[in-house]
Amino acid sequence: MAARGTTKRASAVAAPPSCSCFARFVFLASFLLLVALVYSAARPSIIPRYDDRLKDPPARRGDRRTCNYSDGSWIPEPETVPSRYDHTCKEIFKGWNCLGNRKINGRDLLRWRWQPSRCHLPRLDPLRFLHRFRDSNIGFVGDSLNRNMFASLVCMLRSASGEVRKWRPAGADRGFTFLNYNLTIAYHRTNLLVQYGRWSASDLGGPLELRGYKQGYRVDVDVPERSWAEAPGFHHILIFNTGHWWWAPSKFDPVQSPMLFFENGLPVLPPVTPEIGFSLALRHMILYVERRTTMDTMKFFRTQSPRHFEGGDWNLGGSCRRTQPLLPHEVEELFSTKNATNAEVRVINRHLYEVLHGTSFHILDITRMSELRADAHPSTTGGKMHEDCMHWCLPGLTDTWNDAFIATLEDQLEN
Repeated sequence: MAARGTTKRASAVAAPPSCSCFARFVFLASFLLLVALVYSAARPSIIPRYDDRLKDPPARRGDRRTCNYSDGSWIPEPETVPSRYDHTCKEIFKGWNCLGNRKINGRDLLRWRWQPSRCHLPRLDPLRFLHRFRDSNIGFVGDSLNRNMFASLVCMLRSASGEVRKWRPAGADRGFTFLNYNLTIAYHRTNLLVQYGRWSASDLGGPLELRGYKQGYRVDVDVPERSWAEAPGFHHILIFNTGHWWWAPSKFDPVQSPMLFFENGLPVLPPVTPEIGFSLALRHMILYVERRTTMDTMKFFRTQSPRHFEGGDWNLGGSCRRTQPLLPHEVEELFSTKNATNAEVRVINRHLYEVLHGTSFHILDITRMSELRADAHPSTTGGKMHEDCMHWCLPGLTDTWNDAFIATLEDQLEN
């Protein structure tokens, strides 16, 4: 009995310190939690903010996260759907304004909807996009086909918000800030991504001169063109493209004005083909971007946009006057490696996939959906001496590119 009584007294004496320690622990844990919450709220994030009320329903998001938007078919709508914007959008380059230029099938282009094989591709909701990506900077970096895509997105967003500031951030060719949302979208023009310029043989001689080269274009595969060199440090979301100019014999004639590649300031020896130079430049530029962006930066590389010249190339009487999308077997006739006019699209994509594998870039594959749309180019309505079978009508196909771009972007942010 005495022993039990002693035990009780010992427990009674020991209890207060135990309670005191517990109280201190609770106080300390609460304090640390409060500090963490304050720090989290104050710490800026470059991941675009968005309103939870604007999220898709969970079941739909789960379906989209596994979606391959590049695999599908074009479905005609019963009637022409309303245009997302009209021909008065000032960002449409006049040669691409198929409605304003009264292209014979300009309005019919709007009735075709891309249907992925295993899921649904939603049309971009401009107002929802502006809310979700407020306080963000989005940069398109590439040739005129990326400007085609940039103009499409700007026109769609301006249909929902007209309060914009026009400026040229981080060396951009053009850009807009949607003032009510602090959302900036810019286009950085670059043909090859890398720096290039005319080269002539030196009277003092050199390794290229010894090989008989007298003139050409010097292409520095490890030096970004100045127009976009600052873009990785400015934008939260980047979308790149390149390809068309690498296979442009009218510019880089293999005999009269060949591409001569330089690395670390010295010529690449022995001289390599444009195809090898393309891969070298891609590897250097991917590394350049990855070193100058944070883990939060969303980086995309768009696959090659196909051309649809039939009967010859652009300067040899080639044309594109179809008024309906192609059938699958017609696509193969135009883009197989046996067809020299349009074959470069698949060569470029092969290199893109090889170089981008294992990097932090996401691939936006728009090639298949675009190969089918021989009807969607400006053709003769562009007002040029030659038919334009490379760029796309606006409104038109690049609106669907942006649907896929934004859907892929949202899928990645929600993963």
